[in-house]
Amino acid sequence: MKNFFSLLFISLGLLTVASCEPSGESGPPPENVVLKADLDDKEGVPAGYKTITLGGGCYWCVEAVFQQLDGVHSVVSGFTGGHIPDPTYAEVCSKQSGHVEVIKVVYDPKRLSLGDALAWFWASHDPTTKDRQGNDVGPQYASAIFYHEDADKSVIDASIKNAQGEFSKPIVTEVRKAEKFYRAPEEHQDYYFQNKNQGYCQYVIKPKLEKLKLRK
Repeated sequence: MKNFFSLLFISLGLLTVASCEPSGESGPPPENVVLKADLDDKEGVPAGYKTITLGGGCYWCVEAVFQQLDGVHSVVSGFTGGHIPDPTYAEVCSKQSGHVEVIKVVYDPKRLSLGDALAWFWASHDPTTKDRQGNDVGPQYASAIFYHEDADKSVIDASIKNAQGEFSKPIVTEVRKAEKFYRAPEEHQDYYFQNKNQGYCQYVIKPKLEKLKLRK
């Protein structure tokens, strides 16, 4: 696992520009990329598949990473962990609802282990900055892992311990049992691959995908 972490962290840089805001731009589906948001929990989790919910700053960033990983069945952006039922995007952005921007990932553990999924998670954001990723600041941008099965907690704890060696500062990622998940507005789903020319996509997400050697 250590070698896998090292490979992912080679030359990874996190750029800082304007915070997440939808642009309203759209484009045709990209070639060779399966847009995952249509395969959400409305269909149910396939037999033998597992779910993990991850917060790593703006959900557009981590969504664009995880929807490219082999073994991932679906990636849906949304909110969890707050105290307001069915929050709007504006309420989450107000920093008063307590929700975190997250992606809910359904994956095949025979093709993608939780440990490897978490390795991608650590490489896709900075887990040492509390409630902040670059210029995206606020509790909605917390680094957080919401586990759906108690057995996953020990895997997560071991992954944090292993990942700590890649960072000079302490990892501050919250680890919590999964709570009620609220799907983000449709214009926020599959955002990067539908809005590649939008400024945030060009200056934050695209360079991140390049550093991770993923499709951009």
